[in-house]
Amino acid sequence: MGQALGIKSCDFQAARNNEEHHTRAISSRHLIVRRGQSFTITLCFRAPVKAFLPAMKKVVLVAQTGEQPSKTNRTQATFPISSLGENTRWSAMVKERDAQSWSIAVMAPTDAIIGHYSLLLQSSSKKKYLLGKFILLFNPWNHGDEVFLENEAQRREYLLNQNGLIYLGTANCIQTEPWDFGQFERDVVDLSLDLLSVDKQVEKWSSPLHVARVLGSLLQVLQKKSVLPTLQPQVTQEEALLAKLRGSVPILRQWLTGQGRPVFEDQAWVLAAVACTVLRCLGIPARVLTTFASAQGTGGNLMVDEYYNDEGLWHGESQSGRIWVFQTSTECWMARPALPQGYGGWQILYPSLPQGERVLDACELVPVRAVKEGMLDLTPGVADLFAAVNATCVVWKCYEDGTLELTNSNTKYVGNNISTKGVGSDRCEDITQNYKYPEGSLEEQLVLERVQRERMEHGKDNRIHPPSVETLDPLYLFLDAPSSLPLRGDARFSVTLVNPSDQEKEVQLTIGVQAVYYNGVLAAELWREKLPLTLSANLEKKITTSLSFSYFERNPPANSFLRLTVMATHSQTSLSCFAQEDIAIRRPHLVIEMPEAAEQYQPLKASVSIRNSLGVPLTDCVISILGRGLIHRERAYRLSSVRPGNTLNTQFQITPTKVGLHRLTVEMDCNMFQNLTNYKTVTVEAPVPPA
Repeated sequence: MGQALGIKSCDFQAARNNEEHHTRAISSRHLIVRRGQSFTITLCFRAPVKAFLPAMKKVVLVAQTGEQPSKTNRTQATFPISSLGENTRWSAMVKERDAQSWSIAVMAPTDAIIGHYSLLLQSSSKKKYLLGKFILLFNPWNHGDEVFLENEAQRREYLLNQNGLIYLGTANCIQTEPWDFGQFERDVVDLSLDLLSVDKQVEKWSSPLHVARVLGSLLQVLQKKSVLPTLQPQVTQEEALLAKLRGSVPILRQWLTGQGRPVFEDQAWVLAAVACTVLRCLGIPARVLTTFASAQGTGGNLMVDEYYNDEGLWHGESQSGRIWVFQTSTECWMARPALPQGYGGWQILYPSLPQGERVLDACELVPVRAVKEGMLDLTPGVADLFAAVNATCVVWKCYEDGTLELTNSNTKYVGNNISTKGVGSDRCEDITQNYKYPEGSLEEQLVLERVQRERMEHGKDNRIHPPSVETLDPLYLFLDAPSSLPLRGDARFSVTLVNPSDQEKEVQLTIGVQAVYYNGVLAAELWREKLPLTLSANLEKKITTSLSFSYFERNPPANSFLRLTVMATHSQTSLSCFAQEDIAIRRPHLVIEMPEAAEQYQPLKASVSIRNSLGVPLTDCVISILGRGLIHRERAYRLSSVRPGNTLNTQFQITPTKVGLHRLTVEMDCNMFQNLTNYKTVTVEAPVPPA
């Protein structure tokens, strides 16, 4: 290396630099640094440096990236070894020197292009010597970087934490899914940059906005690519792990092979987590959030129509959108200097339809504040996201001849629970206030009125308030249902009918249960029942009955919800009453017991138990345990069958190898269910040195 200059070697000091740049968890052997922060390299000479000093005074450093580096598009920078700049240009300076070596601090500007770099030394004769290669990332620790995040606890959560939680279920029964973001796994940074390399506009990789949009677009395209394994009778260990959807890394790896099946719509929520992984890996703070009861596919309209038949069962697809049980999204943090002041901060990765062949334009970043304020003209996606959390739902009764009739339904409001993992803890944080003003507040009213005016001015559907449902022959219906139903179990629910008139009413009450996926798509019809009733004048009648798996014509599909609907009709001239509740299916609880603190390299005991409350034996029981820093690789234990009413208990021992807060995840599979998970966190402390 650099024979003419007498350079023997160049030490990139990866372990030390990576520690200072918060990338040591990625690698201690390969240099990975952040822009706007200096890193140190050491040049070692073959002979005392004074012999080469005249030549060294004329050399410059060259940092370059991309397939065809160029000064014109800022993919190549040439700079002297003189003094560090002020975060506005590439610079270098000698920090320490002795007879055989120079210690040089190198710094990339805060707006440098991210990616794979080569660092070269160029002599006065323009000859270049490769000193080494490194990776440059965004820097949330630097005030000058557009992704700067001031709060250190938030940086650790939204950039450095690999242990995620994703919230599924319903607003009344939130279910926690442990997720391994794995942004510091050995190959994720390369996978992320490989994904980004589909975009050939490397000169734009200095912009976190551009990078996030490209990644969001490509990950949207992944839904149609082969990124989940084809379920064959004999699957590899990698495929089996991927099918369990425990984390982002297997999905990213699968993207490179393309030997799987597409991510179907009822599984697309995993892509929000994968996007979070890639963004965090590249240095953009990111988090996954869940909106319970989210209006999707509305085209920005604030009214969603739902159609049910005369038995109260879902009937046909609406053209005005659909209410999802829950919907996951990815937010990322950055400044937005091109927008009016105040619209930086959290941005939503919003997938939009690609225009023509511009696949990389299939995602935009929408400021969360723009959604809250209803600023429809700020970016195209604001209208859709505003509707997602502000629309109301109108229920129609559909007769066999296609005639539609408005029902007297308790209007369903959406977006009243938006949740994400709390900073530095496993608690669920409600961030609904970031997206909308309180229901019924003056601020909400003013925003809705302005949105209505703007939509009218653009000739778009301006329905905000549901149509009037007044009737001369009223009947009122109220449903009180459980938020969850035990798997293969039963629960009680009640229907209250109120007849406020002076006339007796003959009422036809229909109760139905369907299975729906989280995106609101019908999965199966399970049960229906008709009850003829007579309601006396001025009477309130409460009917309490049970809801049981034993009633169902078939088992609900995996990962579905129960949609309980009740419809009451009492005359030809009056509106039918309608009520609905989405019910989560509650599986048995997996109990983990272990200490909250442990010592590095010292054995740690844990126990797992589960009580069989299903009424049938649990057979083919397999418990798997995994945890980065706690277990070298996943372990699986095959256990005996569990009779109804009995409890399965098992113990195991692990040896923590890494200091810090770590998560042990336990998963159980058996004949009755798959992927039943729970987790426990433990703080691993370094051994106390002997006195």
